[in-house]
Amino acid sequence: MDDLKRLLTKELTVPLWPTAARALGLKRGATYAAATRGEIETMRFGRLERVTTAWLRKKLGLDGTAA
Repeated sequence: MDDLKRLLTKELTVPLWPTAARALGLKRGATYAAATRGEIETMRFGRLERVTTAWLRKKLGLDGTAA
């Protein structure tokens, strides 16, 4: 978890799969389904889907506020 916290403070975005999925405890199919439903906020760059680390920190409760 320390590596994840370090990554979330260092980077502005992370890949939806596998980084954001691992942080959220989701498998691949569930991750993409949640992103499609809008439950995971993503940014698309061509074929790449990325998640902002600010959103992940908030969702995981690592920024001092509850998600």
